[in-house]
Amino acid sequence: MSISFDKALGIHEKALGFRAQRAEVLANNIANADTPNYKARDMDFSSVLAAESAKTANGHFALDRTNSRHIEAEGLAMADESLQYRTPMQPSIDQNTVDAQLEQSSYAENAVGFQASFTLLNSKFKGLVSALRGE
Repeated sequence: MSISFDKALGIHEKALGFRAQRAEVLANNIANADTPNYKARDMDFSSVLAAESAKTANGHFALDRTNSRHIEAEGLAMADESLQYRTPMQPSIDQNTVDAQLEQSSYAENAVGFQASFTLLNSKFKGLVSALRGE
């Protein structure tokens, strides 16, 4: 009997990937804090994870390629649909919507969530290893 990592790890593997993507988005916002007309973006982690778990429960949606020269579209739609523009708390002269303190606190919160997901996955792997060893 083979081990299905999708069943063994559940949604936690995808949660770790989404946390990493959100960290990239937030770091990009922080890096562009002084760029004129830059619009801050963010992912709503709970809605992205809920959509992914619904997709997993209902089966994966795949696109058929009608020509061998078509590019695979796996994973491309999620990046654009899940990113939303952040509403600024106060207007700025240069139309930049990045609030450095908000971005840094969101980044720190995401880092804590990433570490929690990583710790949970680590314990799941330890459980699988001990089960394989018969401990």
